[in-house]
Amino acid sequence: MKAYPTYRLIGIVILTLFSFSCNSDLDFNQVNDLKLEPIFIANLSYFDVPAKNFVDNGMERTVSFDAENFDVFRDAFLRNNLKRADFFFEVTNTINRAYSFDLILLDQNGQAVITIRFDVPASTGAPIIIEKTEVFENARLDLLKTAKRMEFVLSMAPGPALSESSLGSIKLRSSATAYLSVE
Repeated sequence: MKAYPTYRLIGIVILTLFSFSCNSDLDFNQVNDLKLEPIFIANLSYFDVPAKNFVDNGMERTVSFDAENFDVFRDAFLRNNLKRADFFFEVTNTINRAYSFDLILLDQNGQAVITIRFDVPASTGAPIIIEKTEVFENARLDLLKTAKRMEFVLSMAPGPALSESSLGSIKLRSSATAYLSVE
């Protein structure tokens, strides 16, 4: 029975120590200073067009891809918090013809709001790789936010004739990096 007063004394000492613990006032207004700046990377588009697709019934033709939906800004959160967008393009040409590549962003009325163009030289045996980054900020970003559809157009430059047995292809890989700021 002598152990009981010892436990009681230890309990009183512990309670006394806890009553003198450190504390401070909590500032819940710090949440008003919170600023998140996430970065998202997503695939934009990809295609691989063999040389034979540029020939139709023995006649060379310009290849135009139908417009795709590009209504990523229908979401108010993204539309309101996007501060910058970078589009990265990589075109690889293994065809012995030069091309011009156009990405056309269209608004809801089908009018072009942004056109991105670059030339792709002909391959002379080794693959030709062209890289390009387009940055959208401020007024240009506002134009991008109006885009509802995008269209890819490949135009073949004059050069050696292609046939349905021609080798090579032209490939596009593209991605978008979105920089958000949430306050």
